[in-house]
Amino acid sequence: MNFEAVIGLEIHVEMKTKSKMFSSAPIDFNAAPNSLVNAVDMAFPGIMPAVNKQAVINAIRVSNALHMTIDHTIVFDRKNYFYSDLPKGYQITQDKRPIGRDGYLEVKVNDTVKRIGIERLHMEEDTCMQHHLTDCTLLDYNRAGIPLIEIVSRPEIRSGLEAMKYVEKIREIVTYSGVSNGKMEEGSLRCDVNVSLRPVGSEKFGTKVEIKNLNSIANIERALDYEVKRQEEILLAGKKVIQETRRYDEAEKATIRMRLKTDAVDYKYFTEPNITPIVLSEQFVKTAIATCPELYDEKVRRFTANYGLSEYDISVLLLDQGIADYYDQAAKYTKNYKVLANWIIGDVSGYLNREIIKIEEFSISPERLADLVNIINEGKVSNKQGREIFEKMLLSLDDPEKIANDNHMIQISDDSFLLPIVSEVLDANAQSIDDYRNGKDRALGFLVGQVMKKSQGKANPKLASQMVLEELKKRI
Repeated sequence: MNFEAVIGLEIHVEMKTKSKMFSSAPIDFNAAPNSLVNAVDMAFPGIMPAVNKQAVINAIRVSNALHMTIDHTIVFDRKNYFYSDLPKGYQITQDKRPIGRDGYLEVKVNDTVKRIGIERLHMEEDTCMQHHLTDCTLLDYNRAGIPLIEIVSRPEIRSGLEAMKYVEKIREIVTYSGVSNGKMEEGSLRCDVNVSLRPVGSEKFGTKVEIKNLNSIANIERALDYEVKRQEEILLAGKKVIQETRRYDEAEKATIRMRLKTDAVDYKYFTEPNITPIVLSEQFVKTAIATCPELYDEKVRRFTANYGLSEYDISVLLLDQGIADYYDQAAKYTKNYKVLANWIIGDVSGYLNREIIKIEEFSISPERLADLVNIINEGKVSNKQGREIFEKMLLSLDDPEKIANDNHMIQISDDSFLLPIVSEVLDANAQSIDDYRNGKDRALGFLVGQVMKKSQGKANPKLASQMVLEELKKRI
């Protein structure tokens, strides 16, 4: 029997805001534990939550990017569940009226574009960070109350690869819109997966298994591929899949049972009484969307149209938003877009990786790198010399042309200077001229090399090659 996987994803995204979802407490991941907490976060009696305006703007921007219908009335609910990691003992979330609903996302899988439906996007608050020790658990309330959006897909994903592509697209949207840093390894983007199997052609869902806290995009694919295979083997053996919550163990490369799961928990939602419904004006929603930073797909289209870069080059540059911005800045000072991309993808990224630093910490400004690209393209220095200049630029604030001049690297592109050298080389190498006349093309390379040698490496190689060829044609 052939089975079909039915996969749905719930993604929690921590938003980049200055303060928390319902309090004025600041957010800083590097702060000392429990140093960024106020009375609202600790649920002191009489406290009143106030909705973070930027969080609402962020949720509107992501909803729009996901083609969702945006609810212009903000309503929050209480989720009454025992939260040991929230002082209130309940969570403020959006149950009945998520800010976004009925959207979709298109992902490219094996050269085929697939549309995956998205059921809802709602705002809520994060829980605190728990540190489990041998005999106790420590709680850091700095994270309690950080604004979250939860994005819930429809069960329309059929493989681990599709799930991975889906999460990649979500991460592109939330990072390029400035909503989140999208770092799964730091918990800014957390993913839970529901997966079941059913016979191909059946409309009835199988028993659902949840995989929680997947911490990398690669692990999403690995965990799902493993889980699909595990469930398939169970079903083919005539056994039943057990409804449970599992986790992915990287060392074992397997999903491991965390706990059995019974029927859906009754969270006893009710409308949050301390936050009255907020009606958003049409202008507020339009402005939130209009002021959204350029999204990933928009940037791909612009890089293609304006810079003529290949799909591969663009995908590499856009892997890091900081590098994409750096390229954009540098491109203002040169028209050699492809060469500039090569430098950033190659030498610059290599240096950043070696030094383990981000592009924001890189000492060469976009303008100086563009200047280096320009003097190489103008033939003032060779590619090899360009790399030597690049190394010196890392230690100096001088512009690349000054470094080239100070180190006698500027190539000679003056015909009147090079012509006597070319003539002298040809006069001294009659055999090479005969060789070239007899079809031995390598003779040309030898003669150009002699010109470079006599000019002490200062001749423009392109011009030298052109002049040797012209002089050769006159003599054969």
